[in-house]
Amino acid sequence: QLQLVESGGGLVQPGGSLRLSCAASGATLNSIFIGWFRQAPGREREAVSCLPRWGSTFNYDDSLKGRFAASRDAAKNMVYLQMDNLKPDDTAVYYCAANKDSCSRYKTSYPYWGQGAQVTVSS
Repeated sequence: QLQLVESGGGLVQPGGSLRLSCAASGATLNSIFIGWFRQAPGREREAVSCLPRWGSTFNYDDSLKGRFAASRDAAKNMVYLQMDNLKPDDTAVYYCAANKDSCSRYKTSYPYWGQGAQVTVSS
């Protein structure tokens, strides 16, 4: 059974950085697609980025370019979301999710989810 476990959330000041980690078990990264999502209070869960089984990772929102970057360590079966120059609007619970089909910005496309990591950006 595929399982995802996240770590690395916390409180950070505006302009700061955090790196979220997502450990996958039950499947190797070259067999699954990983999506990063976030859900701010009172808002819908939205897609942040995707790591396909092959090829480059990408962000769904151009406004995150240069600030958020997803990556993988295949040897550790881990994926990461590096977040730089954080803003208060980035405050949300961040999730990693997985499917075996394709990258998608729709949360319903992902049957496997991590438990979520709270990221709070505040001075």
